[in-house]
Amino acid sequence: MAKKKDDDGANKPNGDGPKPEPAATGSAGQSTAGARAGTQAQLNILAQYVKDLSFESPGAPQTLQGPGDNPQLKIGVNVNAGPRGEDVYEVAVHLEAHAKSDAGVIYNVELDYAGLFRIKNVPEQLLQPVMFVDCPTLLFPFVRRVISDVVRDGGFPPLMLDPIDFGRLYAQNMAQAPQGTPTQPN
Repeated sequence: MAKKKDDDGANKPNGDGPKPEPAATGSAGQSTAGARAGTQAQLNILAQYVKDLSFESPGAPQTLQGPGDNPQLKIGVNVNAGPRGEDVYEVAVHLEAHAKSDAGVIYNVELDYAGLFRIKNVPEQLLQPVMFVDCPTLLFPFVRRVISDVVRDGGFPPLMLDPIDFGRLYAQNMAQAPQGTPTQPN
C-alpha cells in the first residue's frame, strides 16, 4: 500500500474541480459580485389574483347536449399595465372566449387575471416590454388553468388554450402604433 505524501495541497487539484477564486473587492471594500447583484435587473411576483371573472351559458341545458351546427370559438386577449407604487406594477391579462353555433351562444367567459410585480433596475426603454411581454408570460399558465376550470365547471369540455406569444403580439402592436405613441398589446 502506497503512503500518501504530506502536502498542503494548495497548488494541486483534488479532483473535485477547480479551486474557487476569492471574490474581487471594489474600492469601498464591497465585493463586485455584491455590487452586480444590487444593479442587476429584478422581476419579482408579489401577488397573483383573479380581478374579474364572468361565465355565461344562456342556452343551457340544451347546449350541454351538443354544440349544435357550425360551432365557433373566438378568443381575444389584451394586456393592461400600470404603476402601483415605487418599483411595483400591476399587469392584468384580459381574456375573452366566446363559443357559439348556428343555434346561438354556447358560452361566454371573460377573465381579468392580474399580478403585482416588483421591477427594479430595468432601463426605462425596456420597462414596457417587460410589463407587456415577460409579466403576462409568467401569468399565462394560471390564466389558462382558470379558464379551463371555469369552462369545465360550466358543464363543457375544458377549454385548453394554446400558448400565447406575447412578444410577437407586442411587436405587432408596436409596428401598428403611430411613431412615438405607446400602445398596449391586444
